[in-house]
Amino acid sequence: MTEHTDTDPIRIAFMCVQNAGRSQMSTAFAERERERRGLEDRIEILTGGTHPADHVHDEVVETMDEAGFDLSDRAPREITLDELQSCDYVATMGCSTLDVGDVGEGVDIREWALDDPDGRDPDRVREIRDEIERRVSSLFEELEDAENPPS
Repeated sequence: MTEHTDTDPIRIAFMCVQNAGRSQMSTAFAERERERRGLEDRIEILTGGTHPADHVHDEVVETMDEAGFDLSDRAPREITLDELQSCDYVATMGCSTLDVGDVGEGVDIREWALDDPDGRDPDRVREIRDEIERRVSSLFEELEDAENPPS
């Protein structure tokens, strides 16, 4: 992981090619987990894509709305190599050509290998959403365990 002090936040990036589906869902779930766990001052969340789309996929906005998230105002953005290199963790969604050599050995890269929700039927998008929620929750459990080892 990137070297940081106890006062530096842990930086997590969720990225994919378009930043219009999986990474947007991951970011929304991560923001909720961060708030639920009271980690707003300890965890910084980034999201982006290598070739951002014009908007978040409609089926993603609709499916996340069902789960209580409003992504209608979110816009895909490009994520830079400098941003990725500043992270402790980078979760790619299964569409990345990201290589450890691109960002450096100090970044923990997680390849989540998730299907793209773009153009999928609502049931499949819900399955992808629910899998993302499980993975984000698991990542936060891991982070909390690392921050608070058993006595």
